Amino acid sequence: MTLLSPFPMRSITLRNRIVVSPMCQYSAIDGTPTDWHYDHLTKFALGGAALVFLEATGVEPRGRITHGDLGLWNAAQEAALRPLVARLRSRGAVPGIQLAHAGRKASSQRPWEGSKSINPDNALAGEAPWQTIAASAVPLAPGWHTPKAMDDDDIRTVIQAFATAAERAHRAGFDVIELHAAHGYLIHTFLSPLSNRRTDGYGGSLPNRMRFALEVTEAVRRVWPADKPLFVRLSAVDWEADGWSLDDSVALAREMKARGVDVIDCSAGGILGPATTAKIPMAPGYQVPFAARIRAEAGIATQAVGLIRTARQAADIIDKGEADLVALARELLFNPFWPLQAARELGDQDYATWPEQYGWYLKRRVGG
Repeated sequence: MTLLSPFPMRSITLRNRIVVSPMCQYSAIDGTPTDWHYDHLTKFALGGAALVFLEATGVEPRGRITHGDLGLWNAAQEAALRPLVARLRSRGAVPGIQLAHAGRKASSQRPWEGSKSINPDNALAGEAPWQTIAASAVPLAPGWHTPKAMDDDDIRTVIQAFATAAERAHRAGFDVIELHAAHGYLIHTFLSPLSNRRTDGYGGSLPNRMRFALEVTEAVRRVWPADKPLFVRLSAVDWEADGWSLDDSVALAREMKARGVDVIDCSAGGILGPATTAKIPMAPGYQVPFAARIRAEAGIATQAVGLIRTARQAADIIDKGEADLVALARELLFNPFWPLQAARELGDQDYATWPEQYGWYLKRRVGG
């Protein structure tokens, strides 16, 4: 098992172990992609990444982070995504999509507008705020809107929205779905005791707090074809006292594996948003130990993320069995050809993995 070795998952085989993490672009119109999405994503497929995830994609309108989020709750969005999926596949990448619901972090400004809760004073023309929902009626931070605590009808509606979006994703041609259960978004608010104050069957004990996440997973797995892989992104820890822990993540990963999840994407944090006082020990590969422990103790494939920068660093993660896949974002913005450059640094000098329009030229230029 090496960084450049293929990785089989159900009927899909990735050409290497390098994945493009979902990166929100906040540039959609009515939930549909624009030319920017083609420009943003195609270069990663050309650059040699095996699996290219689209950004967090709302399963219903109130599940968007901002008015500029991608969505997959109607037929027009499904149709608009189909040619983008085909573009990625034609450039050699497996197309994936992250299905998400922003919960209490919804109805916010785009990052370059301030990333604050939308209100009548800061709303752009035609971009009114909307009522958000969450596990409990607890605001993300001071100054943020108070979400509605989800009742049984809300829970059933959102679970069905995830399942319907998964069906649309299949028809649009995606080969991999990732469910977003991290970073303080809706599913995470059920998991974490810092945001879940419920006293019914979805709150209190760890099994109760895991219930919503597992019901979403079950609903998606029922409609997502059996030969296609399913990922789940977790915040492996909250980085907060009395919050969600790594032990909790191991327990949840075991339950998700039993329900047909193939890979746990191991991130961290985000539950308190701007209200956090957490001291996060950020350093290259600082979240890799989460992937390693979940892989070892839950017996499930994992994806490592977080300040993975160099080819040697990524290769060591795979060589040591700390994770099965590595996912990058910022490094790929600096250099979309990072995967192909990594192959060269790790000893692949024949350029056979480059697009043929480039490979022959590069080989000739270096005297091959």
